Order: sequence, then C-alpha cells, then structure tokens
Amino acid sequence: MLNGETACETGCSPLPGIVDLSVVIPCLNEERTIGECIQLAQSSLRTHRLTGEVVVADNGSSDRSVEIATALGARVVHIQAKGYGNALRGGIGAAQGRWILMGDADGSYDFGDIGSFIARLREGYELVMGCRLPSGGGTIKPGAMPWANRWIGNPVLSRLAGRLYECSVHDFHCGLRAFTKEGYRRMGLTTTGMELATEMVVNSKLNGLRITEVPITLYPDRRGRPPHLRRWRDGWFHLRFILLFSPEWLFLLPGVGLLLSGLGTASVLAFGQVKLGTVTLDVHTLAYALLFAQVGLQLLLFALFTRTYAVGAGLLPPTPLYSRMSAITLERGILAGLGIIAAGATCAVSALVSWKSRHFGMFDPSLGLRLVLPSAFLISTGIELIFASFVLRMLRTAPKDKNP
Repeated sequence: MLNGETACETGCSPLPGIVDLSVVIPCLNEERTIGECIQLAQSSLRTHRLTGEVVVADNGSSDRSVEIATALGARVVHIQAKGYGNALRGGIGAAQGRWILMGDADGSYDFGDIGSFIARLREGYELVMGCRLPSGGGTIKPGAMPWANRWIGNPVLSRLAGRLYECSVHDFHCGLRAFTKEGYRRMGLTTTGMELATEMVVNSKLNGLRITEVPITLYPDRRGRPPHLRRWRDGWFHLRFILLFSPEWLFLLPGVGLLLSGLGTASVLAFGQVKLGTVTLDVHTLAYALLFAQVGLQLLLFALFTRTYAVGAGLLPPTPLYSRMSAITLERGILAGLGIIAAGATCAVSALVSWKSRHFGMFDPSLGLRLVLPSAFLISTGIELIFASFVLRMLRTAPKDKNP
C-alpha cells in the first residue's frame, strides 16, 4: 500500500510474465466516460502487441465507476487520500509495467493513440509528454479548453517553468504522458494535487531524465458536469511549485538586485545630498536605500537556506553555485558578522564624537543621520549574519538515525 493509504480490489494480484505497459487512469465519479477510456486503452495494447494492464486509481467514487472498470477487466486501486496527485501516485505505485502511460478519464484524451509515446520510450526517452498546444504541434478541438486556460494559464505557466528550469516542454500540464518505471522512481514525486503535473516535468529535468514531447489532440470533456480542475486555485498551486523549487529566481536574483541597488544608492548619499534636476535626494532616500539593502541580504540568505534544505532533503540537486557556497562556514560567518558590527560601531562612535563636540545638544539631523543610519544598518547586518551562520550550520547537519 502507498503510505498505508492504498488498498486494492480483487484482481490486484501480480500478473504473470513481464508487463510492457501499464495505463494508469485516475478516477473520481467518471461513470459516463471511464468505460470507453478503458476499452480504448485495451484495444491499443492489442494493436501494438504489448503485454499490459489498465490500472484505475479510484479516489473515492460514489457512482458506478468502480463497477464498470472491474467489469471491463481493469485493475482497480483504491486511494483513500484525496487529490489528483495522490490518486496518480497510488496508481503508478501499484502499476507493474516497465512503462507507464497516464491519462485522465474525462474522454478528452485518445487512449487509442499510444503508438507515438511507445516509439519515444523505445528510443530511450524516460519522460514523453503529450502536447495539446499548437505551439508544440498539438491540436485543441473547439470547446475542449477554456480560453483563459488556452491563451493565458497553460502557455504562461509552461513558458515560465521552461525558462526557470531550462526545459523546452511546451505544455507542462498535459494529462497524457508516458514514462519509465525507473524514471518515475527517480522523479521522487511528493505533491498531492494538480501540481503533480508540473512537479513531474521539473523533477525529471532536475534529475537528468531524457524528456521529449509528442503532439496530441485534446477533445471536449464528455462527462456532462464541471471538471475537478479549479482554474485559479490549481493555477496558483502550479505557480507556487514553480517558484518554490527555484530559489535562485524566487530569492537570489531579487536579493542581488535589491542589495546592489540599495548599497549603491546609500554609498553615494552617505557623503551628501544628490540633486537630479529639481529632485533632491537626501537622508530620507538613504534610509530607504539601506532598507532595500537589508531586505536584499535577507533574500540572499533565504536562497541559501532553501537550497541547503532542499539539497539535504533530496528535493533538489546541488548546483555549482551551491557548491561554492560551502565555503561559508559557521566560523567564517561569525567572523564576518563581527567585522561588520565593528564597522557599524565605528560609525556609531563617530556620531557620538560629533554629538559630544556640540555638548550633546542639538545635532544637525542631516549630518547625524548620515552616520547613524549606516551604523544601524551595519550592526543589524552583522548580527543577522552571525545568527544566519548558525541556522545554515543546522541545515547542513545530517539528521542522525535515532534507531539503535
């Protein structure tokens, strides 16, 4: 069972011999279309002379879906944990084929057209994505996809993910795809919802799997009811996953931009006003510049923390930049922090001396703030670096096995 959450009906016993292809279909109240999907898959297996099976990953159907699937000879796997990702991971985990083809049960995919997927798998590809979008050679029949999904959601999210992960897949969210069982193991999938579609491609790319794409046709949903997909919620889940698994884009690049722009502006304003036409930049701008620099530093630390945690947990592979960051040790971080605190203290002493020269009376706000603001920034930065070094050391410490 998958994490104690999967149970099989009668017919789940191992099949004799080697199974070439397992067709896995997630199911939740699909009685109007599940039968045709199973029959098309079985017919295609015979046409391509493949030994195989159809696995229906039922996610708690209350209609006749399970009865229909069982009557047609499909193997039904009950997945108790709700969610598209849970259903698929449960079904794939129970599949016995060396190749897996997954597809939705709504009638929008042609399970009879698996030849192009099998051909790519035989060429050595480990993930073969179907592509519905015309940009990748696919076809979308009228009424098969809402305009917002077709022209905004799918293209934008796919291009963003492709850019961030340097992956040429046009359609990250296509529900018809094939992969090897060993490739699936290397993907290390963990998500439970619709975002599993994105996670599969991203993890395949990060783990060095060979990926290709084949054009397919998307047909209108024939279930006669609203889809399980929730456009805005599931779109956000996809976007969230894309960003969370790319700490360099989410944290590092914005952090570098804020830190450099903040420090650059502050280094100029620390020596006096700057006039840009009719605009005068003074200590008020200096305060915001140092704020940007402080936030930029925090984002850089977030990038380092998240990458360190993700690498240690096996969620992301190490990168050359991450490897170079191994030079940041606890001791070096503490020394750097103490040095920055010392610089801030020097500025504070200078401000105190200037104030003393005025007998601790009225102090020119402009002059005083040019010393006090950088001093406060440096002291807080030094303290932050010291404690961040301890956090980083904790993240790098491998968990100890508590079992004797």
